[in-house]
Amino acid sequence: MTEDMTGTPPEQGSQWYDHEAGPLVRPYAMTGGRTRPGPTGVRFDLIALVTLDASAPGVDDVPLGPEHRTLLDLCRTETQSVAELAAGADLPVGVVRVLLGDLLELGSVTVSRPVPPAQLPDERILREVIAGLRAL
Repeated sequence: MTEDMTGTPPEQGSQWYDHEAGPLVRPYAMTGGRTRPGPTGVRFDLIALVTLDASAPGVDDVPLGPEHRTLLDLCRTETQSVAELAAGADLPVGVVRVLLGDLLELGSVTVSRPVPPAQLPDERILREVIAGLRAL
């Protein structure tokens, strides 16, 4: 058995997890070894907005892991981005993308993308519209 920097032998099993952090579950165990979100090939960028689909069939009949259920619970309160879901679930973004792919295939969530700034109306036009409305 190896000794740590203080010269004392480590506790039994301490090389596998940190007591403060709890047991470590590897990301590949959460995703079943997958690195891509489902066969549909959907890409979840960090700002993609994920919403719980209210019209989705009950997910209680489908065997989901605890990480899937955590993501569903986070989406239940409000629409969130992929980055927010990863932070809220305390999971790596890659894992969240794979899990969201599963939920998308089940029809439990919908994904939308915000309008790119280049496609938004010009600020000048919006100011003219406001000025026109005020003139009424």
